[in-house]
Amino acid sequence: MLALCKTAPVVDGLELRQVAKPRPGPGEIRLRVRFAGVCGTDMHIYHWAPRMARRMQLPRVMGHEVCGIVDEVGDGVLGIKMGDQVSLESHISCGQCRPCMLDQRHLCEHTRYPGIDVDGGFAEWVVVPASIAWVNPPDFPPHLSAMMEPFGIAVHACGEGTGVAGQRVLVNGCGPIGLMAVAAARALGAHQVIAADLNPVRLASAQAMGASHCLNPGTHNLVKEIHALTNGEGVDVVIELTGAEAGLHAALDALRRGGDFRLIGAPSHPVSLDLTQWVRTGPTIRSIHGRRIWRSWIEAADLIANGRVDLSPLVSHVVPLEDAREAFQLVLDGQAVKPLLAVHG
Repeated sequence: MLALCKTAPVVDGLELRQVAKPRPGPGEIRLRVRFAGVCGTDMHIYHWAPRMARRMQLPRVMGHEVCGIVDEVGDGVLGIKMGDQVSLESHISCGQCRPCMLDQRHLCEHTRYPGIDVDGGFAEWVVVPASIAWVNPPDFPPHLSAMMEPFGIAVHACGEGTGVAGQRVLVNGCGPIGLMAVAAARALGAHQVIAADLNPVRLASAQAMGASHCLNPGTHNLVKEIHALTNGEGVDVVIELTGAEAGLHAALDALRRGGDFRLIGAPSHPVSLDLTQWVRTGPTIRSIHGRRIWRSWIEAADLIANGRVDLSPLVSHVVPLEDAREAFQLVLDGQAVKPLLAVHG
């Protein structure tokens, strides 16, 4: 079968290869992949970021935002059948460690990921544990099915702590998950949703997804603009996705005293923070990692099924698997919002 692999420990290092078609073992299913999303983690693999270099063994079939049709079921699998259309949760948890036993499987001490630790879904077929499959309704649009995993992160972020209902929210960084957070925050009752990004294409998408105000930190002083929009108080909630030191500092400065800071974006390198500022202003800092399994999935599916969120406008490009490198180039050039690889579309 055809698959996009990371084969060399360098920037780029991607290769389309013919690899063996996998077969499911006990507790596993095989999917005939329909669509797969290119995300920030895939770009970190492309750039061979240190955290990926430390973890991955090459060659590796990439891709973890995946939807497909079940075409083979291994022994012992219950509740999933041939022909089901499924999306994949990307955290393969052990089920035995303390976080797993405390219903925090998204923080499993032994988490493995398709496309990083095991072969993923940038391929014609993929085999995964049945335990990470989310079965969608038969008529659920397959291109949206491929976006359920990242949308779950946005829903998780909006639901933590004080939530977002009735609050002033800054979404700092409008990549795909940031744009999904804009839509989720609006759907969940945020009073004001301010979107910030350096890319005008992304800001236009943020407006389309329901942002009240769209700010470009490259042309405006983000902190001053936000204080002007919030009676000098700052926002109640920050959802930080830039992964940049400057963006992190600006977002903290834009947060009101005692506000809720939710960190999604992972910096590629260590950053410097002045903890004395936190002591003075008393924010609550929350790390948002993945989705609460399966709570975030249920909430995300309900938002889409009830028509409160439409993710379709985020699909900027659909690229055949055999032209997968084009999808990465579109991201590198800043032209793509969310590119999908079409496999068996």
